[in-house]
Amino acid sequence: MKLALWQGQSPAGDDTFALSQINSALTASAALGAVTLVAPEVFLPGYNHATIAALAQPRGGPWHQQLSALCRAAGCGLVLGYAERAGDLVYNAAVAFDATGTEVAHYRKLQLFGPREKAIYAPGDSLCTFDLQGVKCGLLICYDIEFAHLVRAYAEQGAQLILVPTANPVPNLHVSRLVVPAHAINHGVTIVYANYAGQDGDITYCGGSTIVAPDAEVLAYAGPTPALLVADISRAPDRALLQTQLADYRPLR
Repeated sequence: MKLALWQGQSPAGDDTFALSQINSALTASAALGAVTLVAPEVFLPGYNHATIAALAQPRGGPWHQQLSALCRAAGCGLVLGYAERAGDLVYNAAVAFDATGTEVAHYRKLQLFGPREKAIYAPGDSLCTFDLQGVKCGLLICYDIEFAHLVRAYAEQGAQLILVPTANPVPNLHVSRLVVPAHAINHGVTIVYANYAGQDGDITYCGGSTIVAPDAEVLAYAGPTPALLVADISRAPDRALLQTQLADYRPLR
């Protein structure tokens, strides 16, 4: 099974630009045989936009309807971060659509990063899993992937694949180079980590989007500029490298 990720530029509140990027990336991903594309965190309206709360949309709103139509036209699934309006609250959320444009999963970021996110968003309160062509998947968003207990919780639920929209700024390249591969091998999962590239107001994103296998093999890795990566995750991992932490774990009493 092939998966794709889009390391794009921030739309900075420009919905037309955002949807154009996603449309092009979905079309190319489908042509390359990918079943799903993973895009960055809060891609709509853009992670560093000044009026996120005012622009946030409800689940199932116009953004979702447009994204669903793009998936259906391209014949490719999509995981994308967006600002979700739910009554008086705003969530840093991610939605997953299948290749028919049907929503198959929805997730709200649990671990909010820094004072800015905590001032804008309410935290989520649960994990979610869904099926992707027989592979059990989970969603996390950016800072979430740095918390081992969340990755472990998905692994304990039988997830084999974790899809992660992110907005990781300079100088935090260690996350994709070190943290993501460590969690992949320690918990026996494939991780797709999709970051931004370039400048977004006072933030410079570090790129480094990656797809990592359960034996920590890096299947794809992006530099600092926009990139579309596609990798086949069905390769057999190196059995000598597969770890047994899930079976061996002994909690402190």
